[in-house]
Amino acid sequence: MPDSLSDTEARLLAEERPGDNALALSVGELSFRLKRMVEGEFGHVRLRGEISGYKRATSGHVYLALKDDSAVIDGVMWKGQANALPFAAQDGIEVIATGKLTTYPGRSKYQIVIERMELAGAGALMALFEKLKAKLAGEGLFDGTRKRRLPYLPRTIGVVTSPTGAVIRDILHRLGDRCPTHVVVWPVKVQGQGAAAEIAAAVRGFDAIGPDGPVPRPDLVIVARGGGSIEDLWAFNEEAVVRAVAECRIPVISAVGHETDTTLCDFAADLRAPTPTAAAELAVPVLADLRLTIESHALRTRRCAHRYVERGREQLTALARLLPKRDALLGPQRQRADDAGQRLDRGLERRVTLARGQLDRSSGALRPAILQAQVDRQRERLAATWRLVRSLNPDAVLDRGYARVTDGAGTTLSSADAVRAARAVTLRFRDGSVDAVVADEGAALPAAPARPAKVERKATKTYVAGQPDQPTLL
Repeated sequence: MPDSLSDTEARLLAEERPGDNALALSVGELSFRLKRMVEGEFGHVRLRGEISGYKRATSGHVYLALKDDSAVIDGVMWKGQANALPFAAQDGIEVIATGKLTTYPGRSKYQIVIERMELAGAGALMALFEKLKAKLAGEGLFDGTRKRRLPYLPRTIGVVTSPTGAVIRDILHRLGDRCPTHVVVWPVKVQGQGAAAEIAAAVRGFDAIGPDGPVPRPDLVIVARGGGSIEDLWAFNEEAVVRAVAECRIPVISAVGHETDTTLCDFAADLRAPTPTAAAELAVPVLADLRLTIESHALRTRRCAHRYVERGREQLTALARLLPKRDALLGPQRQRADDAGQRLDRGLERRVTLARGQLDRSSGALRPAILQAQVDRQRERLAATWRLVRSLNPDAVLDRGYARVTDGAGTTLSSADAVRAARAVTLRFRDGSVDAVVADEGAALPAAPARPAKVERKATKTYVAGQPDQPTLL
């Protein structure tokens, strides 16, 4: 074993060698030098790549990676720059990121701090368009069953557009020409940063207006913008705008761009108009045509009514021809009435003749001698009946010294047993009545109760034949 190690051999302890310029650096010193070198050399770079691993932290910062076929680089975008993005970044979109390279010593890696990010040309923008379209279509936001019919004659139309562009002037001018209608404009930005949020808020704001509020609730909403590139119209492809249009309870017409331009807002709306001017034409009918239509309907109604009356008159005339003549209908009735009149005359004459005969016969029986004989016969019969009544009067024998015995109720008692049963009796004489008490045989007679004597006087009248007055029979 050699006594000493050569210079090339490993040593147990590190030591400085004479003439060695490679001084030992700390990890932090090396990381700092690398950071200064990278940031000095690559202080401003633009990278083209596809987004991968896109993630937004709760702090608002965005972390992602940009990749191509051969390499990957991490990236970070702070909250302020992330909020200013003009599109919704997501995985699979090819972009151009502008920023600066830096290192992250905590992980010994380099990354790009993105200050601005743009889509890498129209192809990337269309790829994002198709991807978002497929996503929303899968949720059913573009289904035809969701589409609603527009009101035929809306009283109030809400317009979401820029208040200073030519679009609102074209819409108002076309509405004024066709059918003047009340218009409520919700001013928004139609492109640039924050445009999508304003458009979505305007659509939801119209939908939130109550029926009795100070601002009338629109019957129809028009979302409009003039023509432009796909980048200019991109706000109408944002998911927030598409969902607001699809969820709006008021029918919506999308009139974004020219006839060849297509946005996702067009798919979500109830009707797509090729231009804002066409949207105004679709929103209301032509007032002059409407008046002509109403007048035409009124004329047709009058003609139908007149035709109905004429047809009824013709039918009535045809039926009248089939009816029999008046004389034919009334002839038998007239003849029957004449026959009845003649029979009535004959019947009246016969009735008068019979009545005259009866009157003559009756008048012969009413001669004075016959009437007097009848009266005398009836008077004699009445006198005989009255004599019989007087002879049957029980009080007639009182004049000959008899008395009539009655009980307390005035009933005549005709036997001794009845008198003994009554005990207290009344004896009626010709000139009055006496109360008496019946005693048993052999018993002492009690003193009679003191009672005032009842004097009963009866007026008698003798009936004389020939007089009209007749006394009572009792």
